[in-house]
Amino acid sequence: MHPYELSLTAAASAIRARQLSPVELADSVLQRIAQVEPHLQAYVTVTAEHTRRAAREAERDIAAGRYRGPLHGIPMGLKDLIDVAGLATSASSRVRADHRAQADSTVAARLSAAGAVLLGKTHTHEFAYGLTTPQTHNAWDAGRVVGGSSGGSAVAVASGAATFAVGTDTGGSIRVPAALNGVVGLKPTYGLVPRHGVTSLSWSLDHVGPVTRTVEDAALVLTALAGHDARDPASLTTPATDHRPAAGTDLTGLRVGVPRTYYFDHVDPEIEAAVRQAIDQLQALGARLVEVEIPLTRYIQATQWGLMVAEATAYHEGTLRAVPELYQADVRILLEAGELMPAGDYLRAQRSRTLMRQEWARMLTEVDVIAAPTVPATAVKAGQETITWADGTDEGVSDAYVRLSSPANITGVPSLSIPVGHDTAGLPIGMQLLGRPLGENTLLRVGHVYEQTQPARDLARAA
Repeated sequence: MHPYELSLTAAASAIRARQLSPVELADSVLQRIAQVEPHLQAYVTVTAEHTRRAAREAERDIAAGRYRGPLHGIPMGLKDLIDVAGLATSASSRVRADHRAQADSTVAARLSAAGAVLLGKTHTHEFAYGLTTPQTHNAWDAGRVVGGSSGGSAVAVASGAATFAVGTDTGGSIRVPAALNGVVGLKPTYGLVPRHGVTSLSWSLDHVGPVTRTVEDAALVLTALAGHDARDPASLTTPATDHRPAAGTDLTGLRVGVPRTYYFDHVDPEIEAAVRQAIDQLQALGARLVEVEIPLTRYIQATQWGLMVAEATAYHEGTLRAVPELYQADVRILLEAGELMPAGDYLRAQRSRTLMRQEWARMLTEVDVIAAPTVPATAVKAGQETITWADGTDEGVSDAYVRLSSPANITGVPSLSIPVGHDTAGLPIGMQLLGRPLGENTLLRVGHVYEQTQPARDLARAA
């Protein structure tokens, strides 16, 4: 096995035991990037010189007994919305062509303090305003979409071009590409991970979280990222927590909510079968299945768009008027449409969100987690605009991909996407686990237990 194939947890264990050096790991991952990047285009920029320098520094520190923890010496990619001092934060847009960050974001600073080694900045759908990341190619089939907007982060991890990565999630932008590329993606509770220094799409829906190969890897990254920062007005004051899941595979007493409505409507039969099989596996491990009714489903799409469109347009107001021609057409149209939205629609979306939060809180007193598909379809072919369902109805690709993930953004509850198999075309299928606010440890425990009962996953085949 090459070092780039190691999970974060395995690499950290080898580094701590002096069986692997950070320099060897960094060199292996950089070689992997050189091999796959021409085909997959996960990165906006690769900081190879910085990577090697940081890896050598980590190696010296560890040899001198200054081991900082499981992220020390681990190569990572950061979505190019996340500021790193001295580097461009391009948001994959011509609008940011001359940008250079003056200081580290909270996320970058915390990962640097933990000893993680930056590989570079990963592609996003322009300003995170889309669900396909068109410039990047799916790690399993380069002719298919990668998902978005954290598409570069997911592809880098899935292909071995990063040991872990960090993305952002406003309507599913971590979990959608994680599901479509067969990796793990965690959207934490709203406010758990500070967003200071992260380019915003929609301030009341934005989250930052990890993209990893395993659930335990996600827990290690979350432990480093979480914690209060007064510079983010939404940042929660929570005690430092070790999010690593405990050993064991017994889920006795756990109540798993299985949606009776919404989450299995207009879903590909192969996805439904794989997710229900995974739910049955949770039951076999001791969990009790409880049917739940998802509340206020008719308002989900309108609420998501009512919040996101208005807030995104407000953020981009100045540059949209000054340099509209620099935006890609799909993003510019959405931003211009936001200028036509009445204030009353935004306020109604806020009221709807309040009701949804209340109803979800009630529902989550009846179960410990909810298990559902992450996305209703596997990765579609690049350029495909609609999905036709069995009843003959058509749905836009972006609308389909955001449909099952957006409720967690609207309500702020945590959601973890884990791989649960492949369809007959060999494309990955993802299941999401949703829980109570600050219930990350429960989600990570359930995901980890499920993962321990499954065969080890290989890197993506297209790489």
